[in-house]
Amino acid sequence: MKPSYKHIKVIGFDADDTLWVNETYFREAEEKFAAMLSQFETPNKIDQELFQLEVQNLPLYGYGIKGFVLSMVEMALKLSNYTVKNDIIEKILNIGKDMLDKPVELLDGVQEVLLNLEHKYRLILVTKGDLLDQERKLEKSNLSHYFHHIEVLSDKQTANYSSLLNRLDIKPSEFLMIGNSLKSDVLPIVELKANAIHVPFHTTWLHEQVTANETNGKSYITLNSLKDIIPLLN
Repeated sequence: MKPSYKHIKVIGFDADDTLWVNETYFREAEEKFAAMLSQFETPNKIDQELFQLEVQNLPLYGYGIKGFVLSMVEMALKLSNYTVKNDIIEKILNIGKDMLDKPVELLDGVQEVLLNLEHKYRLILVTKGDLLDQERKLEKSNLSHYFHHIEVLSDKQTANYSSLLNRLDIKPSEFLMIGNSLKSDVLPIVELKANAIHVPFHTTWLHEQVTANETNGKSYITLNSLKDIIPLLN
């Protein structure tokens, strides 16, 4: 049965891996990092240890490339028992600089969807991560003119969304969030009795993955493509 969104007045879009490619670059960076440190440990073990360290550092560094690079540097020191050479540290820093300098690659259907919806709804961008990096990507994307409001959150918990909706005077029942992450874009919104559409990206960071038990009974829909949203909202 096709869900009804006639009551929706405001639509929120996630940015990374919803509007443009992001996670792919992290996977590529992890592969380069594991290859650099292969003399100390296996790639699989390096991936596991790096992930654990990233999660451990999130309260200090938050989300984004800069925190990721700091975690890689720390991991290189620990894996090498603090014998890693300066040129390896420099290469790790260059991985981060290369990530920050990546062109913004829009995902299929983004322009079409935003053009279709911009005059029918109030559109806002709700992302998380490093403010400077997200501002850079938004500028490169040439999408900012579609949005009435742009918010870069330190995290996407229910409390973060609740504060944002209150500040913008948006009723949860009139709000629809669209994003690729069940953990960040869907489940916190459902908790607020607002509406959510899940549009998966082909790869998801382990920290953003959820269990079937966490999604059981939650009210949201999943679409294969962002363009599938158009017939639902017209």
